[in-house]
This record gives sequence, structure tokens and C-alpha cells, in this order.
Amino acid sequence: MDALDVVYEKEVASRDEPDRYPLIIRIYGVLSMIGGGLQVALFVLVLIAIIRGRIDLSTFEGTNTVTAVIALIALVLSVILAGMFFVLGVRLVRGKRRMAALLAIIMIAVEAAVLVCQFLLTGISVDLIPPAINVAILVALQTYSDPALRDERRLQRKLQQLEVKSQAEDGTLGLDTTGKGFITLNFYNVFWVFVICSIIGLIIEIVYHMVVVEPGVYQDRAGLLFGPFSPIYGVGAVLMTVALNRFHDKNFIIIFLVSAVIGGAFEFFVSWFMEMAFGITAWDYTGTFLSIGGRTNGMFMAMWGGLGLVWIKLCLPAMLKIVNKIPWNWRYSVTVVCAVAMLVDCTLTLAAYDCWYQREAGTMDYANQSAIVQFCNDNYGNDFMQSRFQSMTMNTDSAARVN
Repeated sequence: MDALDVVYEKEVASRDEPDRYPLIIRIYGVLSMIGGGLQVALFVLVLIAIIRGRIDLSTFEGTNTVTAVIALIALVLSVILAGMFFVLGVRLVRGKRRMAALLAIIMIAVEAAVLVCQFLLTGISVDLIPPAINVAILVALQTYSDPALRDERRLQRKLQQLEVKSQAEDGTLGLDTTGKGFITLNFYNVFWVFVICSIIGLIIEIVYHMVVVEPGVYQDRAGLLFGPFSPIYGVGAVLMTVALNRFHDKNFIIIFLVSAVIGGAFEFFVSWFMEMAFGITAWDYTGTFLSIGGRTNGMFMAMWGGLGLVWIKLCLPAMLKIVNKIPWNWRYSVTVVCAVAMLVDCTLTLAAYDCWYQREAGTMDYANQSAIVQFCNDNYGNDFMQSRFQSMTMNTDSAARVN
């Protein structure tokens, strides 16, 4: 048995040993317990006051139905999240790493849903800061708590690059060695799935428009301010990869149907979100075969199914080879730099959309502009936005904003 095997076996044997959290995380756990408990208690008191008629709800009369529903969903999710924070705090104090990591994943999804609801109601505002901070903390906490990621960090340090270098040379870096799925669903693989498919999806959409919709007519179909990216395809590919990773070797029909449902549902949600948040219509399939509210239809769900099948069976293995072309000792640093750039692009795009909406709706407060709003107004005016996002039209009356 060589030295590498000895180090590996010792590390595997130590995986189930108790590993206490640092003091700062345990303090965060205590604060989570207190904050979560107080929020749940406050909600119960408010609910009792409403039931007893001590709170006048007449002020909410006349509110747009969709707006009221979104606000109610945000409230319910916030209460659920508060309860989760209490449980998370208990787990952190007790040092239950695996349970804390699993709970953090669920909380990230719930907090992201709260963030979406808040954005739909208020647009870009300071109200988005607390949930955004919570998401960032939970992502960091989940990454730190996940035993698999912890073991990976320890192994990489102790094995001193030998195993990773060997995998990179063999082109197998990122494969799921447990056999439960095709690839390891970590941040690095998921991020590059998003980036590569955002580019491929944009190319497919531009070509489809030039060949089928308006033969010979080029239309920019990009979804972000900078770069050749259409994030709807990137996120769609991520969803399919996560959902089908364990079924990559299953029947073609199963993969096709699951991809069609996921793609159609996501396309419907994106269309709904853009309209509710900004009054933007990017596509309308009304009157087409199996149209669902004009937001998706049978043909495009079938196309999502076909794309998902090709992605899982053919493109995903090729993507791993492309990602493994990044020098193995640069992989993490390159990914982090690209992820930060993509986050800035997405954030600035949402801010530009929001400013576009405010200008069209006549609600822009030019006298009290924040730095980012002024930057967007100076650089991304209505003409620029219409030129950059050529497939989009805006009707501010369709949005679900709180007046």
C-alpha cells in the first residue's frame, strides 16, 4: 500500500468523527434561534389580533389580486423560513453538520422564493438586502457544513494535488465517483453548465429565429446586458441536470418527458415573472398548439424535451471534457472570477430592467437616485434597452408592483 492509499484511508476513517463548529458559527446559530423564534411568535400575535378584529384590514381593499396573493405567499414563506432558522440554529449549536447542510439547501430555495416575491412587489429596493444577505450566508454555511465538501477540502490538502491532477489528466474530474449520478453536483460543475448552456441556447434561438420565424432576419435574443448569454437556457439546463443526473442512463422516453415538463414549467415561470415584475412580454404563444396562457406550448415543450435528451446523453459528457481543459490548478480561481462577473452582469441587468420599468411607468424619482439607478439611467436608456432586448415589449399596467 503506497503513501497515497494510507492518507486516503485515514481520511475516510475520520469522516464520521465529531467536528465542532467554530465559535462564530455557533454564535450565529444562537442568533438564528432567537431571531427565528421571535419572528414566529410575532406572526402568531399578529394572527390572533387579526382574528379578534384588532387590526383593520380595510386599508388593503382595492389592492390588485395578483399583488395581494404574492404578498400573502411572501408572508407565509417568511414565517416558514423563520421556523427553519430556529431549527438550523439548534443544529449549528449541536454540531449536526449533515442535517445543517441539508436544511441550509432547503432554506436557500425558500429564501430565494421570498426574494423573488419581494422583487415582484417592490422592484429594486432596500427591502431586497436582508433576504439577499441571508442567501449569501446560507450558501457559505451549506458549503462549509456539507460533510462531502469538507472531506473534499481535507483530501485536497492532504493528498497535495496528486489525485486531482490524475483525474484532470484522465479527463474524469467532476464525474460522480459514487455511481449515484453522472456528475458531481457541486458549485463548479453547476456553474459551467449554466454558462455553456446560456451560450449554446442563445445560438440556437438566434438561428431558429433566422431560419423559421423570420427567414434571413437577425434578431439579438440575448437576455443579459453583457455577453452572449440567454440565462433561461442556462437555468433550464441546470434544472434538467439536477433532476436527471441520477437517471442519465435511463430510457430515452423518460428523459424526454421529464425534460419537456421541466422546460415548459420553467419557461412559463420566466414569462410570468417578467410580466409581473416589469410588465415585459418576451414571447407570446397564444393561439398555438397546446398553448398554456401564451407562456409555453406543446411544440416548445417538445423542443425542451429534445434539448434535454441531447444534453443529458451527448452534451453533458462533452461539457465535462471542455471544463477539464481549464488547467486543473487554475480551475477554482477561474471559476470564482467568472462567477463574480456573471453575478454582476445578472444584477446589473435586473437593475436596468427595473429602471426601464420606472421610466415607462412614470414612477422614476430623478431627484433621489441611488448610484446604481443613476448609472442605469445614464447608460441604459429606453432606446438602448429596446435595441439590446429586441424581442421584448413592455406594458407597465401588467406588472404586480405595489403603488
